[in-house]
Amino acid sequence: MPKIKFGTDGWRAVIGEDYTFANVMLVTQAVADYLGPGKKAAVGYDSRFMSGRFAELAAGVLSANGIKVFLSDRIIPTPALSFTVKNKKLDLGIMITASHNPAEYNGFKLKVSSGGAAGPEVTQEVEKRLGSSRVKYSSNPNVKKENLISDYIKFIRAYIDFKQLKVNKFKILIDAMHGSGDSYIAEVLKGTGIRLEFIRNSINPSFGGISPEPLEENLKELKQRVKKGGFDIGIALDGDADRLSLVGPGGIFIHPQKILGLLALHLNQDRGWSGGIVKTIAGTTMIDQIAKFLRVKLYETPVGFKYISGLMEKEDILVGGEEAGGMGVKGYIPERDGIVSGLLILEMISYRRKTLGEILYLMEKQFGRYYYLRRDLKLEKWLAPERKDLPGELLGRKVVQVKDYDGIKLICDDESWLMFRASGTEPALRLYSEARTLKRARELLVLGEKLIRMLR
Repeated sequence: MPKIKFGTDGWRAVIGEDYTFANVMLVTQAVADYLGPGKKAAVGYDSRFMSGRFAELAAGVLSANGIKVFLSDRIIPTPALSFTVKNKKLDLGIMITASHNPAEYNGFKLKVSSGGAAGPEVTQEVEKRLGSSRVKYSSNPNVKKENLISDYIKFIRAYIDFKQLKVNKFKILIDAMHGSGDSYIAEVLKGTGIRLEFIRNSINPSFGGISPEPLEENLKELKQRVKKGGFDIGIALDGDADRLSLVGPGGIFIHPQKILGLLALHLNQDRGWSGGIVKTIAGTTMIDQIAKFLRVKLYETPVGFKYISGLMEKEDILVGGEEAGGMGVKGYIPERDGIVSGLLILEMISYRRKTLGEILYLMEKQFGRYYYLRRDLKLEKWLAPERKDLPGELLGRKVVQVKDYDGIKLICDDESWLMFRASGTEPALRLYSEARTLKRARELLVLGEKLIRMLR
């Protein structure tokens, strides 16, 4: 039996190697065995190569196992699938997507009844059932193809402060990165005076030769266009539109870590909402300062939004976010949504009557400026350093705390830190660093790479 393992967010593999029709059907049969007959599920898919066909096969397997299936009739963002599961009171959702991974990958995400990401307690049960029963499949399944977008758009229009946005004349540039976010944000903002323009909103399964991940190095065109075109903001969505990055006036890239801080301040101060803040072990120290100032509880989880989803289901959470740009907010689904997060930042600009650059400046003036960097090392085999392999001092500063519950994070006496973590979605080692100066943050990354080379 092929090796099929759920990682940080679902199962992902290279199309034509491990990600095949047979294996997608095998995994779906395990999901069906976990659910049992008489249940209800939704299936959605992104813009990747053959995603629609993989989704049809998954729907056929579920249907043959006595599960009522709602299959999307079009490419949709992952948050739309999550919203459908919660809104229709379904038992589970399957999203065919590899999110931000390179074009040769596809994936299989599971959403539980709340709309949140399936945690290890679910995915491990699915893995146990792999190959335990014969795959059942109906080539003419009783599957209802539905528009899973319309209710999602309707909800978002009610969730955001539409009246506040309606009177503004913002000029916004959206970079869909050839993903499933497409131009849906235009439907949300229909009827406002906001001027929208789009780039990379056509379907291109190769994603233009880059991974559909909204990292700064992948957003050169967005930065240039925002600067030259005088846009108020640029919003970049990842391959399945559950994550985002921003570009401010003048073409300045705004890291997702700062977006989480902006959302926390907006929801607490402008909307007057209560609740704690969730960050991951790889998150910025600035969030600690914001939580302290707002006098709200700060939670820290391993990397992976499934852990944040779990907290959002159990605790009073205002906002939670991961380092890669996935943000979840109160009063919605316990899951990430790049479109909603971007619209809430627009709301903040409107409420405060300041430019995004001015708001960001004031936030950093109050809570400190932190330089946060990440570098991915592509490896031929999985590699994760151990504590004994790492020094007790980093570039002249003493390591005063070590966190090792997900990777290894070395925290120095000046708040700077260096972290090593194996990717849960591809054979890569992620290096993270943060410091109060860009020079030290860069030097920490260089040091981290040297330490890894010594171990290889």
